[in-house]
Amino acid sequence: MKSQQLLPILLKADLFTKTLNLKKLDFLTKPGNIDTNIYFVKQGSLRIYVPVGVEEQIIRLAYKDNLIAVLDSFFTETPTDFYIQAIKKSEVFVIKKTDLLSFLNTNIDYMQLWTKMLEDMVLQQLTREKDLLIPSPKDRYEMVLKRSPQLFQEIPNKYIANYLRMTPETLSRLKKS
Repeated sequence: MKSQQLLPILLKADLFTKTLNLKKLDFLTKPGNIDTNIYFVKQGSLRIYVPVGVEEQIIRLAYKDNLIAVLDSFFTETPTDFYIQAIKKSEVFVIKKTDLLSFLNTNIDYMQLWTKMLEDMVLQQLTREKDLLIPSPKDRYEMVLKRSPQLFQEIPNKYIANYLRMTPETLSRLKKS
């Protein structure tokens, strides 16, 4: 993934100007906020979710050494529709969009890495959408396990089950088989 190439550059450039320590269930952002920051998860784990009726649907999970952002707000600079919430005690570094873009514009190679990273994120989202069309919970589970085994070590089962659109009991059965 291209974020592994760009992250050391961003860290070395000291662009993450703020550190946030989140307790379990603390919110990083909520719907209605304009949030143009990019967050680097130093430790812990977070989820991005959206309310759907009375339920919540997780659309993205992040854990140690991942970048996370509410891309709707990041790109449009308008209020987000999403929540980012810590699901474990977490430490995140914050980089402002303006600082990031200023830095990226200093070097064509950095901008190309950023573009590749965004392309990877779009492809990941398309893969996730395709996964969700798979009717079999077992097949969805196996696809995500194959692609992201670390997810199953970092994220509690109830959040993985929601992410995979299945009950925690179904996920538990699949993990045992």
